[in-house]
Amino acid sequence: MILRLLETLLVSLAGGMLFRLSHLPLPWLLGSLTAVMVWGLAVKRNTFWPVEIRNCGLILLGYMLGISFTGETLAQIARQLPAMAFATLSTILFSLAIGYIVCRRTGISLATGVIGSVPGGLTQMVVLSEEIADTDLTVVTFMQTIRLLATVFIVPFIVIHGLAGDNLQAVAAGYASIHHGEINTAWNAPIYITGVLIAAWAAVKVRLPTPFLLGPLIGAAVLALAGFPAPGTPSALVVISQLCIGAYLGLSIKPADMDNWKKLLPFTLAGSAAVVLFSLGIGFLLTRMHSFDLTSAFLGTSPGGMGEMGLTAVLVGANVSLVTAYQMSRLLFVLFVMPLVLKRFFGSTRLKNNT
Repeated sequence: MILRLLETLLVSLAGGMLFRLSHLPLPWLLGSLTAVMVWGLAVKRNTFWPVEIRNCGLILLGYMLGISFTGETLAQIARQLPAMAFATLSTILFSLAIGYIVCRRTGISLATGVIGSVPGGLTQMVVLSEEIADTDLTVVTFMQTIRLLATVFIVPFIVIHGLAGDNLQAVAAGYASIHHGEINTAWNAPIYITGVLIAAWAAVKVRLPTPFLLGPLIGAAVLALAGFPAPGTPSALVVISQLCIGAYLGLSIKPADMDNWKKLLPFTLAGSAAVVLFSLGIGFLLTRMHSFDLTSAFLGTSPGGMGEMGLTAVLVGANVSLVTAYQMSRLLFVLFVMPLVLKRFFGSTRLKNNT
């Protein structure tokens, strides 16, 4: 077990270093993800990366996102609730249309195509697929994984090499905000560590979605809004957070377990790219409605994970709290509203079994 863990760690580090030297976006996240996935396909041996390590990475990331909240940004977010609802609903409806097209082109069931295309909540959508009639769990897992991967690769590339346009000052600003913070009092770090861990524990107890990310985020935000100066995050911890999450995602991808993945892959990739471009258009509309930059708007509306988009926002100096708020609004809608809508439309396996 330990040897397999060390093997995964070395592969992750090698992938992260390769992406770093190649100047690719989110190198330690995407590099470790890619390296672990390719290594697993090449050597056909079971590597190991416990979920507890992934959760540690999410806690660090939640802290980094939470400390960006201020009273001013909360007031701005409150004014933008209608815009958040518009962005969430339009992106989800477009994604559902993409799922319908994939269904018609590949022959999978409509329920499978739709659930596999819902943006956000990969784990929750996979679990939901077990509760809805006429759904293929394996295909949903594959589609959601490819959708997430495509978004995580495409969006940072567009932001860093397109919207930011090699703007090294913006990237440097993002790094400065996390690398060079100073602890103002001797008690700041213990207060935040304790508060973040308690928040993570409470989030698990009340069954919040993605508790190891949302709990620390909320805990850190509460402390920041209460006036406690937040300690800076050393660059080493930022790298560790990316490695913890990236290696776990890489291990979860196993296309060889599905027979028709070659037929599904091009449609899933094309659909994912279409949703990303659609979210870019929605982001542009939001910049016309409110006074914030396109980078922040795009990261907020992109159909990726809140952690990955938030981390990109941190690194390029975007409005992290705004990006997190937009991502959180869609996540909560997907996790709490979409299951009810989909079960009502398609029916549940429980109802099917009773008939």
